This record gives sequence, C-alpha cells and structure tokens, in this order.
Amino acid sequence: MEPFATNLRRRAELLGITNSEVARRAGLSDRRYGNYVTGRREPDLSTLVRIATVLSISVDELIGMTPGEDVKTTEEIFQERINAALSALKAKDLGRLAVMIEALASSREECE
Repeated sequence: MEPFATNLRRRAELLGITNSEVARRAGLSDRRYGNYVTGRREPDLSTLVRIATVLSISVDELIGMTPGEDVKTTEEIFQERINAALSALKAKDLGRLAVMIEALASSREECE
C-alpha cells in the first residue's frame, strides 16, 4: 500500500502538520500512525476514515483510487489547512477563533 503511505506524508506536509499531530487528532499512537506512514501496516476501515477526516481528504484520494494532483491556488491550500485544523478544535476554541477571524476581517476592511 505504498501509494497510501506516500499520500499520508504528502497530505500532512501540504497541510503543514506533523505526523504526531495527525496521530493525535485521529486518536492514534505515534507508533501506530508511523507504521502507516512507512507502509509497514495498513489501517482498518474506521481508522482510515478517521485519518482521512483529519487530513480533510477523501478515502479514495488517500488510498490512491482517484487522482489528487490538481493544481491548487495558495488560497485553496490555506483553506484546506484551516479546515484540517478546525476539525481538531472544541466548541470553546472555535468560538475564540471566530472572534479572532472576525477581528482580522474587520481590520482588513478598514485598511482598504
């Protein structure tokens, strides 16, 4: 399942998160996730779905069943990174983040 291991590494890199962080967000030990990243082991279906959710990617793309080499804009990559990070946050943190984003958007409007 080499394409899977390669896709795990590429996707985490694209999102700017470490393997340890992916493992934590998916509820896996670093060692267990490391086995997937190196291609030594394959996850069961529920684990595969959790990892795909953390990485904001479809299971099909993650296992190499569909092409995932679309050229993306910088904005699209940032949005994917944000979406992946959002899935790891609790409601309280999401509320704080919403306030920060609204303040940033408001300050940008005033500058224009």
